[in-house]
Amino acid sequence: MSRRVLILPGDGIGREIVPPAVKVMEHLARAHGIDLSIDEGLVGGAALDAHGTPLPDETLKAALDADAVLLGAVGGPKWEGLEHTKKPERGLLGLRKELSLFANLRPARVFPQLAAASSLKPEVVAGIDLLVVRELTGGVYFGQPRGLETEDGVRRGFNTMAYSEPEITRIAKVAFEAARGRRQALCSVDKANVLEVSALWREVVAGLGADYPDVQLSHMYVDNAAMQLVRWPRQFDVIVTSNLFGDILSDEASMLTGSIGMLPSASLGEGHAMYEPIHGSAPDIAGQDLANPVATILSVGMMFRYTFGLPEAEARVERAVQRVLDTGARTADIAGAGEKRIGCREMGERVLSALD
Repeated sequence: MSRRVLILPGDGIGREIVPPAVKVMEHLARAHGIDLSIDEGLVGGAALDAHGTPLPDETLKAALDADAVLLGAVGGPKWEGLEHTKKPERGLLGLRKELSLFANLRPARVFPQLAAASSLKPEVVAGIDLLVVRELTGGVYFGQPRGLETEDGVRRGFNTMAYSEPEITRIAKVAFEAARGRRQALCSVDKANVLEVSALWREVVAGLGADYPDVQLSHMYVDNAAMQLVRWPRQFDVIVTSNLFGDILSDEASMLTGSIGMLPSASLGEGHAMYEPIHGSAPDIAGQDLANPVATILSVGMMFRYTFGLPEAEARVERAVQRVLDTGARTADIAGAGEKRIGCREMGERVLSALD
């Protein structure tokens, strides 16, 4: 089996968390007989500095030619003053759009060793294992018209939240299939009592539910869903929702687990895939060996499941992380009071060693 992977470290801590994950990727490739070809490119602020654009043509071409993309993080205060179309985040959005990565899978699982690291009581978060399926290429982030305008001296900003029936159907199918392979429970989150686009969302998802009689379908307004994630998170198995709502809810779900540095993600389309930790570039700790590489390493595990068709490799990565946590190894974001803290490089080396 031959596979090509494009590595995009990006900005900030991206350049620290990606190398340990690449080592894990190479180790797994050797173990599972994969002839791995790795290329590296620029995206985000690093691409802006080098090429004047957050998504250079050569990066996009390499991404289109690759079987999978591993991304670190983009953005930082250095580029905040740029016009909207030039900001580093436009590189990430451009990749999602050009690769047609419409389905973002964000698992939130509480490792037993880290239950006390959550901001909620351990008895509330213990046993959490949920999956947020976020629509990624539509909604308010991509809708038209959008912009800024001035009328009679008053500035006005506007964005459009829109979804077509086919867009809703394809993301709902991904969520139903995911639920079918888990605990057969799917909660569709919307704001159908206020938004016409959400009313259509709910109607389409409900209609598709007839094709999945083995999956228990429920609906929930997004404000209630945000509350329920904190009140009783174990009620959820799979959540499917729009781009904007999914962005917010998945970050909220990450804090249930103790740290955003523990959560991976997979962005899937038809023929392309991108894997990345859900956290940002954390410029305040960049270059200090303080970042947590586990989310990026777990993202590599998801790559082996969804792109390489090797779920056993993903399970192997998860077991390795468990073993390392069992030893008491903690990066700063998951360390409790008085616990010894290790750096990004050391955490990565420990997970790599634990694979065997």
